[in-house]
Amino acid sequence: MSSELAATYAALILADEGIEITGDKIHSLTSKANVELEPIWATLLAKALDGKDVKALLTNVGGGGAPAAGAPAAAAAGGDAAAPAEAAVEEKKEEAKEESDDDMGFGLFD
Repeated sequence: MSSELAATYAALILADEGIEITGDKIHSLTSKANVELEPIWATLLAKALDGKDVKALLTNVGGGGAPAAGAPAAAAAGGDAAAPAEAAVEEKKEEAKEESDDDMGFGLFD
């Protein structure tokens, strides 16, 4: 078994038990399983998972990701949060129209 896979399993075990995922706990579990894991990798994995609900990540594997989940929530909240994002998209479209060569009256092959 690779050490990265063992660290991932250790993080999943901690999440399943409802225990905070820390580098020390991941390293402790992997060492008890006789898997050599450098402490830095356990710390990096713990930092990557910090503040995230690991169980929710597992249940939403095919869900598309965080940006797609945030858009319906913003629309359900009244659309106020989505309004600035839509305005930014409209501004980019307007800038693209202004910079177009078609507006200058000549093209590359005219």
